[in-house]
Amino acid sequence: MSPVRAVIFDLGGVVIDSPLHAIARYEREIGVPAGVINRVVVDTGPRGAWSRLERGELSMLDFHRDFEAELRAVGHSISAATMMARIAECAPRPAMLEAIRRIRARGLKAGALTNNWVDAEREPTHELQDHFDAFIESSKVGLRKPDPRIYALACDALGALPSEAVFLDDIGRNLKAARELGMRTIKVDAPEPALEELRRHVGFPLS
Repeated sequence: MSPVRAVIFDLGGVVIDSPLHAIARYEREIGVPAGVINRVVVDTGPRGAWSRLERGELSMLDFHRDFEAELRAVGHSISAATMMARIAECAPRPAMLEAIRRIRARGLKAGALTNNWVDAEREPTHELQDHFDAFIESSKVGLRKPDPRIYALACDALGALPSEAVFLDDIGRNLKAARELGMRTIKVDAPEPALEELRRHVGFPLS
C-alpha cells in the first residue's frame, strides 16, 4: 500500500459541526417530519435546487425560491433563508483543527473538499481556508461530490495520487465514490473515533 501523502477533509460534518444536525433541529423547530428536507435533496438529484446551488448555478435568492417550491411540492412549507442561517451557525471542531495542524507539521498535505455555495451576504473567502494546502469548493469548480472528477481535482491540487490520499466525509455516497478511485476513506460520525482511525493511516498522534 502506498504511503499517505495527503489527507482530504470534508468540512460540514467533519471539520465543522454537521449541517444535517442543524437541518434536523430546524425541522423540529417548525414541526415538519424528521428527514423530509434531506429526502427532497436526494430525490431531486443533480437537477434539484440544492445540487444546482452547490455547483454555483443558482444565486442564494434563487435557491430560496426553488427549494421552497420543491418542499411545497411534497406538502411542506419552510423558510429556506432560515434553514440556511441555521446551517451557517455550525462551528469548527477544535480536535479536527488540531489534527490538521499536526498533519501539516509532519510534512503531509491537508486539503478541504466541500460541497458548498456562494452567499453574497457573507464573506466569500472561507474562514478555514488558511488551515489547508488546497481548498476545493464545489460552487467554484462547478462540480460536486460524488462526481469523481472533483476528487481527482483535489488529489491533483495536493500533488498526490488517489492511492496516496485519505478522505474523510460523513456521507456514505461521497465515500463510495472516493474508494472507487482508490482513496482510503473514513466515515465520520464523531471526531474522536475518526481521528483514531486516521492515526492508524498516518502513523503519528493527532491529538
